[in-house]
Amino acid sequence: MLGVWVQQRAVDGKATEAALSALADALGLRRRSLRLVAGERARVKIVEVSDPPADLAERLARLAG
Repeated sequence: MLGVWVQQRAVDGKATEAALSALADALGLRRRSLRLVAGERARVKIVEVSDPPADLAERLARLAG
């Protein structure tokens, strides 16, 4: 699990979009590579990475600290 905090308000999906964009930036991926699978209206979200790079696990581990 990876925590992402954003300043956008949870109105009209703006916070979700901001979180996905922030995650894409942090992972060095294009935003369109991420897809929300579950949790559209929840605080916990499940995200799918399409065509993940070979080192995705390492990138996530670096973010997780």
